[in-house]
Amino acid sequence: MANTPDEMYDALMVAGYIKQSELAPHWPALLNSLGERAIKRGEAWFALERIDEEPLELIASRLEVLGPVTEQRLDMPDGNMALQALETQGRVLRGRFTPGIAELEWCDRRLLARIHRYTLNRLRAEIEPVSAADFLRFLLHWQHVAGEDQLRGVEGLAAAVEQLEGFELAAAGWENDVLPARVADYGPEQLDQLCLSGRVAWGRLTPGSRAPLRSSPIALLQREHAKIWKAPAEPDADFTSEAKAVREALEKRGASFFHELAKATSLLPAFVERGLAELAGAGVATADSFAGLRALLAPPEKRRTLVETAGRWALLTAEKSDDVEAVARTLLKRYGVVFRGVVQRESQLPPWRDLVRVYRRLEARGEIRGGRFVAGFGGEQFAAADAVGRLRAVRKMEKVDELVVLSAVDPLNLVGILTPEDRVPAMYRNRVLYRDGLPIAALEGGQLRRLAESDMSDDKLRTLLARRSLRHPLRPHLRAPTAREAAVLARKRPLSESEQAAALRARH
Repeated sequence: MANTPDEMYDALMVAGYIKQSELAPHWPALLNSLGERAIKRGEAWFALERIDEEPLELIASRLEVLGPVTEQRLDMPDGNMALQALETQGRVLRGRFTPGIAELEWCDRRLLARIHRYTLNRLRAEIEPVSAADFLRFLLHWQHVAGEDQLRGVEGLAAAVEQLEGFELAAAGWENDVLPARVADYGPEQLDQLCLSGRVAWGRLTPGSRAPLRSSPIALLQREHAKIWKAPAEPDADFTSEAKAVREALEKRGASFFHELAKATSLLPAFVERGLAELAGAGVATADSFAGLRALLAPPEKRRTLVETAGRWALLTAEKSDDVEAVARTLLKRYGVVFRGVVQRESQLPPWRDLVRVYRRLEARGEIRGGRFVAGFGGEQFAAADAVGRLRAVRKMEKVDELVVLSAVDPLNLVGILTPEDRVPAMYRNRVLYRDGLPIAALEGGQLRRLAESDMSDDKLRTLLARRSLRHPLRPHLRAPTAREAAVLARKRPLSESEQAAALRARH
């Protein structure tokens, strides 16, 4: 705002020209005091030094102070040609920058960057960070394991796989715990349907040595994204002779049924099974449907029938792609809010610095939000657009003693990562009990470990942790009754002998 003659002249120099309609009430007096240094032409005032300047430079100066404007507002002869010339020079950008304005706008490049930076800073300042406990509570709902957020049907399962794709966990954990915790009506045929239709694939992503298949890290992923996650298998892995024979047969024949592998390798069916299990556990082989993995995890007496009807087997090969943005977007789907700490259990991730570059670019495009969303964690944090509102909503939700039991191999086992306790090892038989998002107990190697203060006895905690799935408010018999519940219980309590006698006397 110009308040002196010198400041008025500087304003004319910087702005190129100022229209009569844009003058502040006290500016005419300042312009008159400038004398011949301020010249009026038509409905605009010019500085003497800029009166004969090229229209292109005058328009460039105007854009430096006006911000995003339409060609109509600029109101200059041959304005469109001048704007296109400035765009060619890289000095201005065209687009739709102002909400509610459908017309094409133009803006100085540096000014637009400054406006954008101020906007991002304002948006970041608007967000009040939540506690780690509230964030965990948010994650239980975000990943559909709490409240009424469970998914249903084949398409619900597909959404769960999309959210969890690329996360490796013990093979036995997928159908026993992780998927049923998210899909209310989960059935094995649903996952087989997705696999056989070509939408979903399974396999180990990180190369590894021989290990029991049940505990081998296996991931589900959308088949079209296999190159994003799969690392090349180790060609010189120390396989057994039967595994090498099966692998050689798959290399020569391509995808093959079980009976074809038995014939090609001249091995007994039991040895072909062992070879397939070894290759699947090492990230070398997969099958058309999840039934193949399910068959190899079945008891020996049931395995033969299942493995023979599991569809074709094939080598799990892929050339690793450097699509960092695809990985970054998947992590946003998985956690809603992404920062360095929350992805500690992930495997095969690009370096964090590369993910940050992608997130900054997405934030600059307005696709995601940056800021401080979870208190107590350093570094940059980024949130999916629809996660910010849900995070606020969860923080305001009344705590109702909602219990959730999860396997320790579940991606939501973030004990010791988001909370100060020691970690609960991600082993298949270990379990974690959450109460309104706060981990309160864990079962590790059959031993109970309390993670937070609780009024429940060890026996009650063991009973809850033994449950395969638990998603409801704490039952009255497992917690202290509220005042209303105590009154109801008192009315339902059987009368003592003295109370019965008094009641009979009162009747008579």
